[in-house]
Amino acid sequence: MAETEFEDFNFIKPLQKAIAREQYITPTPIQAAAIPRILQGRDILGVAQTGTGKTAAFALPILHNLAKDRRPTKAKSCRVLVLSPTRELAMQIAERFSAYGRDLNQRQMTVYGGVSEKPQIKAMRSGVHVLVATPGRLLDLMNQGHIELSAIDVFVLDEADRMLDMGFLPDIKKIIQKLPEKRQSLFFSATMPDKIVDLSNGLLYKPVRIDVTPPDSGTTIIDTIKHRVLFVEHSKRQLLLAHLLNQQAGGSVLVFNRTKHGADRLAKVLKKQGFSADSIHGDRTQNARTRILKEFKTRKIGILVATDVAARGIDVDGISHVINFDLPNEPDNYIHRIGRTGRAGAKGIALSFCTEETLPLLRAIEKEIEQKIEADENHPWHVPGLADKKVTSKARSGSRGPAPPNQGFRGRRRPGGSAGAPQKKRSRRRSS
Repeated sequence: MAETEFEDFNFIKPLQKAIAREQYITPTPIQAAAIPRILQGRDILGVAQTGTGKTAAFALPILHNLAKDRRPTKAKSCRVLVLSPTRELAMQIAERFSAYGRDLNQRQMTVYGGVSEKPQIKAMRSGVHVLVATPGRLLDLMNQGHIELSAIDVFVLDEADRMLDMGFLPDIKKIIQKLPEKRQSLFFSATMPDKIVDLSNGLLYKPVRIDVTPPDSGTTIIDTIKHRVLFVEHSKRQLLLAHLLNQQAGGSVLVFNRTKHGADRLAKVLKKQGFSADSIHGDRTQNARTRILKEFKTRKIGILVATDVAARGIDVDGISHVINFDLPNEPDNYIHRIGRTGRAGAKGIALSFCTEETLPLLRAIEKEIEQKIEADENHPWHVPGLADKKVTSKARSGSRGPAPPNQGFRGRRRPGGSAGAPQKKRSRRRSS
């Protein structure tokens, strides 16, 4: 059977132009499976990691169907609602809708917290075609009477498991209760815990399930990423980080720190070494987070130090390395972290620092992914025998240790810098 290409979908001409601009030729597996079904008006249950191309998988057919059915928008409402767990991801989804729909006469709005609600309220007065929103701010504006959802044709719930992790399930249920019964619903999640299964059962009508994880392979992210653990003393981690960054050439690096304070401190250390780095976490202002993500995406910033919550919205191509300076407390966060590299089938590298204190976290991660992470002993601060040590103590929190010496970060210097180291199931549905 011939391989599917984007031209086979017969999108309207403006979308064909957008696809050509983006240089899309061959769809990813989730795009090839989802796009025809969404064009038909079917509900979708998609199981896919970040980086598999799912935004294009739903945005392109949604825009096509909107353009073919040019009904006016209703005041204070929208025809398409996309619900996203974080501000950063919401902005990136909205940017994709804008890029694909540049030649279409359609209005869109992004609604999220951390900024003034006045421009969002003003934009919604006459209604929009596409609304991308985070649950908290959307529910707030709904309760104030500035947004209502009775005219929605399509509802998209993206990264449902992240919504659950962040405590948004009650808000999501309240939002779903306000949706019209006749609609198309698209549901995407990287994993399917019981609560997510229950939510999808109440949300979807005879859905087409699309799972891009091959059977018995665990997860596509694990298969496409080279991941290694580096055993090191707690006080030597910054030395090791400097050593690794000095060796790395090309691409962007995402470094994970467990705490906001630790992320700021590590970024400052790197900046002192003349390195182009910054930190992102929940205490940074929305304007700062937007600026930092833009600079990271355009490679103006080479290294981004992030906490888990902030990193959930990072959807940036070209991240060559993910470095776990701190191992995550929750084992499943390891998958979400390393999934920021190796996107869309590309190869990526994930390196994790493990100390004697964080050995229990490593064991929990290996149990979660059902495989042992290979150790990289080829570095100056390797701790012999630590890999075989029995787990007898709990992991220590925080990220203490001295700053690295004035070692070089090759190719990463700033100009002039010195080198350095549910609702009930529906019985009716919208006709397609």
